[in-house]
Amino acid sequence: MSNIKVLDKEFEPYLSEELIQEKISELAQQLNKEYAGKRPIFLSILNGSFLFTADLFKQITIEAEVCFIKLASYKGTTSSGNVITAIGLDANVSGRDIIIVEDIIDTGKTLHHFLPQLESSSPASIKIAVLLNKTEALAYPVKVDYACFDIPNKFVVGYGLDYDGLGRNTKAIYQLKA
Repeated sequence: MSNIKVLDKEFEPYLSEELIQEKISELAQQLNKEYAGKRPIFLSILNGSFLFTADLFKQITIEAEVCFIKLASYKGTTSSGNVITAIGLDANVSGRDIIIVEDIIDTGKTLHHFLPQLESSSPASIKIAVLLNKTEALAYPVKVDYACFDIPNKFVVGYGLDYDGLGRNTKAIYQLKA
């Protein structure tokens, strides 16, 4: 893997496609066991988690549904501080087990603001599955239940993650070059 350029920034290889897929397979196996007989809803947070959700859901062998919601708080390489809901949840989650599928937990602000809305719909349970967990950056009390990778507080792109809307379309993940 070689470096890539997205807009005005250079990124170096961080997580390979093979490693990402290996971790996703492990997570899918765990979820298939834990949710056997429960028919959970996988709630994918757009835009960043679309690739992660697709690859994860392809390996889910239990009865399950998938739906999408769009929440956003990023502009450029930093959080804008505002959480925007652009596409609302259209599934009835009352009494259902919900697995939120998120590409990355950074400060936790986005989910911190969204979780009370989701909880008000009376789901049976809510768990959070993330591809990347930036524990150093966490500023809000968000409990991650499943994390494929714990990563340092560095800006990353690829595999669904973007820099100002670009860079999502790689099979690997790259970190901002120092």
